[in-house]
Amino acid sequence: MTLKRRRGSMATPVDEPRWTVDDVAAYLRVDKETVYTWRKRHYGPIGRKVGKHLRYDPAEVRAWYRQQEAA
Repeated sequence: MTLKRRRGSMATPVDEPRWTVDDVAAYLRVDKETVYTWRKRHYGPIGRKVGKHLRYDPAEVRAWYRQQEAA
């Protein structure tokens, strides 16, 4: 498996697809609207626009979640 390294982020398998808002909500067990509210308030895992779509790096979502557990 090939790893891709981006500046300031964790290594993520290239073939792991990016998550949708629905995927993030399911992983964190929150409503989809909660994810959108967090984004508006600059809280939560970082999402990026891909065209008109919002996508999340699964490794970054998992890292954000671990940080919340540690706090």
